[in-house]
Amino acid sequence: MIELLNASHDRKQFDCGVTALNRYLWQQASQDSKRHLSVVFVLVSPEDRKRVIGYYSLSSMSVTLRDIPVDLQKKLPSYPHVPATLLGRLAVDQAFQKRRLGEKLLIDALTRSYRASLEVASWAVIVDAVDEKAAQFYQNFGFSDLQNNDLKLFLPMKTIGLTLSV
Repeated sequence: MIELLNASHDRKQFDCGVTALNRYLWQQASQDSKRHLSVVFVLVSPEDRKRVIGYYSLSSMSVTLRDIPVDLQKKLPSYPHVPATLLGRLAVDQAFQKRRLGEKLLIDALTRSYRASLEVASWAVIVDAVDEKAAQFYQNFGFSDLQNNDLKLFLPMKTIGLTLSV
């Protein structure tokens, strides 16, 4: 079950193997949520609804037009920035990896992002992949590189809507 992070969730057991992603969940996620800087969703264990086994964060951002591939720039107004949704972090506890839970979290994040974009404009979901392995994970779901940055990827909302049939 995926739900909003709250005080009842046990975050200290979480270990995805990436210190920065662990530390964010342990120390920063609830503060960012309280300050309306990001919204954090957690995947909880079916056996223990307090145990966090995966999570992702969403927030608003903008992307500069010059960072978007040229063929897509031509289809957009010449605004200096385009609204987007940042999928800031996505991680699964090491004990639960290789079960397609990252895919489950990603699909949930894309679905929520698309639905929100119908009320608050967002051209695409943007991710800052932590490394090449993470970038490959997102590319497998149709994300493309932004200009001049192999670890910053995007998936247009139009594509998300067509893919998910939301």
